Amino acid sequence: MPVPPELDLRRLPRHVAIVMDGNGRWAQRQGLKRTEGHAAGEEALFDAVEGGLEIGLPWMTVYAFSTENWRRPLDEVRFLMRFNESLLLRRRDDLDQRGVRVRFIGRRGGRVPRRVLRHIEDTEALTAHNRRMTLTFAFNYGGRAELTDAVRAIGQEVLAGRLDPGRIDERTISRHLYAPDMPDPDLLVRTSGEFRISNYLLWESAYSEFVFTDVLWPDFRRQNLFDAIAEYQSRERRFGTIDDD
Repeated sequence: MPVPPELDLRRLPRHVAIVMDGNGRWAQRQGLKRTEGHAAGEEALFDAVEGGLEIGLPWMTVYAFSTENWRRPLDEVRFLMRFNESLLLRRRDDLDQRGVRVRFIGRRGGRVPRRVLRHIEDTEALTAHNRRMTLTFAFNYGGRAELTDAVRAIGQEVLAGRLDPGRIDERTISRHLYAPDMPDPDLLVRTSGEFRISNYLLWESAYSEFVFTDVLWPDFRRQNLFDAIAEYQSRERRFGTIDDD
């Protein structure tokens, strides 16, 4: 698929974050079980990744499983654990061959099965040398949990005498996030017509541009990604400043 002429490849966002929402509603509209919607979302994800690679997008982060998702019905949680595990096994070699570095942010351990954690670690190790794109899965992730963990780590450094409380600033907090080298998302996209970010990248999205689309995630394709980026490019980002005019 040719790159749409409305995209300026010189002004791409460095990092696009996506809330992949609408799987359950898509399945219900098809007369299917909710879990079928999650399975259908795999094609959407990897078409979006292909689109990102096509235009040279260096960072993409997707919301795969939130800390709140544990509250869903047990059979759906079990399916999501198995699905994410099998997705890694099916896709990691292909992603590696395409030069994609795969990383995960979120709490590790707890209720996440050890075999899933092992596949996460294996996938990160396999693709660690790649630099064409960094694809980050927010898995067992919550923005408030991330900030809580960062504050806890900072507190431990203060107690140990390694950090002066008076020197704590924004950079201190950023260094203690799950992926301190990850650039803040320039663009955050949410599908399915919902207008919220659902505890996603709370610190990192402070100055992100938001694009909300009615498209349910399983129907999302690279053209929808291009449309969101075109919308992003049409905006003026001032970061709290004012126009000179």
